[in-house]
Amino acid sequence: MACVLEAPLRMSVLSEVTASSRHYVDRLFDLDPQKVLQGVMLLYLLQQESSSTELRTECAVVLGSLAMGTENNVKSLLDCHIIPALLQGLLSPDLKFIEACLRCLRTIFISPVTPEDLLYTDATVISHLMALLSRSRYTQEYICQIFSHCCKGPDHQTILFNHGAVQNIAHLLVSTSYKVRMQALKCFSVLAFENPQVSMTLVNVSVDGELLPQIFVKMLQRDKPIEMQLTSAKCLTSMCRAGAIRTDDSCIVLKTLPCLVRMCSKERLLEERVEGAETLAYLIETDVELQRIASITDHLIVMLADYFKYPSSVSAITDIKRLDHDLKHAHELRQAAFKLYASLGANDEDIRKKIIETENMMDRIVNGLSESSIKVRLAAVRCLHSLSRSVQQLRTSFQDHAVWKPLMKVLQNAPNEILIVASSTLCNLLLEFSPSKEPILESGAIELLCSLTQSENLALRVNGIWALMNMAFQAEQKIKSDILRGLSTEQLFQLLSDSDVNVLMKTLGLLRNLLSTRPHIDHIMSTHGKQIMQAVTLILEGEHNIEVKEQTLCILANIADGTTAKELIMTNDDILQKIKYYMSHSNAKLQLAAMFCISNLIWNEEEGSQERQDKLRDMGIVDILHKLSQSSDPNLCDKAKTALQQYLA
Repeated sequence: MACVLEAPLRMSVLSEVTASSRHYVDRLFDLDPQKVLQGVMLLYLLQQESSSTELRTECAVVLGSLAMGTENNVKSLLDCHIIPALLQGLLSPDLKFIEACLRCLRTIFISPVTPEDLLYTDATVISHLMALLSRSRYTQEYICQIFSHCCKGPDHQTILFNHGAVQNIAHLLVSTSYKVRMQALKCFSVLAFENPQVSMTLVNVSVDGELLPQIFVKMLQRDKPIEMQLTSAKCLTSMCRAGAIRTDDSCIVLKTLPCLVRMCSKERLLEERVEGAETLAYLIETDVELQRIASITDHLIVMLADYFKYPSSVSAITDIKRLDHDLKHAHELRQAAFKLYASLGANDEDIRKKIIETENMMDRIVNGLSESSIKVRLAAVRCLHSLSRSVQQLRTSFQDHAVWKPLMKVLQNAPNEILIVASSTLCNLLLEFSPSKEPILESGAIELLCSLTQSENLALRVNGIWALMNMAFQAEQKIKSDILRGLSTEQLFQLLSDSDVNVLMKTLGLLRNLLSTRPHIDHIMSTHGKQIMQAVTLILEGEHNIEVKEQTLCILANIADGTTAKELIMTNDDILQKIKYYMSHSNAKLQLAAMFCISNLIWNEEEGSQERQDKLRDMGIVDILHKLSQSSDPNLCDKAKTALQQYLA
């Protein structure tokens, strides 16, 4: 196991090691891992307070060198409980020893095999690290680096924030040491990411009379090193997304956004282009104006097309290292480009058109859907979803490239995060004006979507039922029957009693679309009438919001429009009483929906209308209609008058 040492062991230190243990130190340089481990054990034992500080410092240096070797080295060191030993070392009064321990801790924590949580197991560690920040520029650099590598997610952010990270690190942004400034900046970029609490605090902190956003803007300038420009752009992006800085603030529009677009250019290193594009995608993701500005800055849409050209053709690359580098970053570049295209095209039709007209764009998305990398597949689906919001593109490019085929393939056995975006895209491809609707139906989509409605994942249940609702709109009777058969009555009830209002509303929307056009209404009610009436009763009696009740009354109005189906309402006194109750409700929307039911039941030209009118008159419906004909709401007034005319005809 080869290791790179930071410095050779000085003879004065080695002379302190007893002859009996001298061979352990020699074994540190042995290629046999087991022997190295024995050497590590010795060094671990040398963390004794009985040893001189100089020897202990030297041990920390050697341990740090071992940690810079392979990942197996780090695993061996972790197995030897190196972290508690080094943390204990931080309690020493000797600064050089503290710095050596911190440098070794930094090297261990930046290794991918080290669990970040090891930093947080003892609550006193963070406080002590904060206190050590003032000791030297090395303690500042190493501690900030440890924090930025070990801050993964809101729990870690909260711990660091509550221990005063913002106040303790802010002044380091103006340190004379570039390394300290850079590590402090990285710390803020991870602390502020998706964290409103930290972002709102940062915006009001000042150092030497200058607010942090102003300091970050200075670090964005073109004469600063690229990593500094990128990291300060990430800080400002996080603060903007958290609402701490307005999206129309000049520091975002004139500084952060152009800086990130610059990072996407060919002149930048591949890894810088990846980070620039991903940060820009996040910055503009939810803001239409920023999307428009970005789309016309430095020909960004065309510039991103270059992200798909790696690795370059092998013949053009004579340098094998360069090929290896390109291959390594190729999928990251594609992922970043898809993400940024998805953000750019989220709202504006003209931008979507420009994206789709970029060379081979649809082919690239289709290829992206079948890539081996899950991250690239997810980004490609997100890009497709963004572009599928365009009516024009659904009718043209999506059809020309038969996008539905790879999309249906993606929906088979994909992880949930891909399924959610892919099923959202499918919802758009199933809209009535989409030419893809027909072939999707023929490829077994009903069965797939019905299975999604049974998912434990809420977003998948919503998307499954939403897609079925779109599928049922103005559909043939056979499709409607297939949907009902695929869902089963039991599953329909399950969805109608779902705790999430989105699922409930989409299920009611599906029912409403199924129960449209008379022959379909009569057919469905002849086979599922009893269960549907039961479901309607349940919802009208339950504690639901106005929109849910309105949608349910609209379903009843559709049933009342059937030829034979309306008898299911007329023979159900409970439902009739509910319609009567909602005619006098305080909410005009519900009154109007109830009136539609009545109008459809009493319409003169239909068989049996006289008997229905008589029954409803006996219930007091005509009296309510007279009252409503005097209503100040013009819609209610007109509807009531029209209904009363049916009685006079």
